[in-house]
Amino acid sequence: MHSIYQRINGISALLSSCLLALLGAIALSSLAIQATRPTPEGVLEIKPLKVFKGQAEHFRHKKEEFAFYQFDYEGDLTSLFDWNTKQLFVYLTAEYVNAQGVKNDVVIWDRIVRRKKDAKLRIRKAKNKYRFKELSTSFKGVSPANFTLKYNLMPHIGLLTYGTVGTTPVAIPFPAAESTV
Repeated sequence: MHSIYQRINGISALLSSCLLALLGAIALSSLAIQATRPTPEGVLEIKPLKVFKGQAEHFRHKKEEFAFYQFDYEGDLTSLFDWNTKQLFVYLTAEYVNAQGVKNDVVIWDRIVRRKKDAKLRIRKAKNKYRFKELSTSFKGVSPANFTLKYNLMPHIGLLTYGTVGTTPVAIPFPAAESTV
């Protein structure tokens, strides 16, 4: 005769094994759906950059340069949504090489899309969401920046998926710094 604790242990082991098998099947079916999904595309346009001199945040006597921009994006990301999509994290990055030869990939804007009906993006004249500055305090000698709009698909169950939905056709140069902000 088995005790009550042995019976509870056997039932909970069976249930946890079944639950794990179910979650694994859901994750594999999501990968199969993602493999057949069309890649979303859109048009990304960056307005001319402006660079201004300003005070450093922590050092009042130190001057830094800050880049400002506006961008437009139009695209349809509804193909990324299915029954297992929790949310979509969309973000704009600027990739450039500074004067010391170090490659920088900086996130300068983002948005979370939680519903399929909100996935048709039409962004007009969006501005910096985050501070865009060079760690060496100056954009002088920095290579032109390539701007890319990327996404991170977050499912309820399964692996995170990354992709690109728009990029600038040509790199955009940093102009000379203007007067203080």
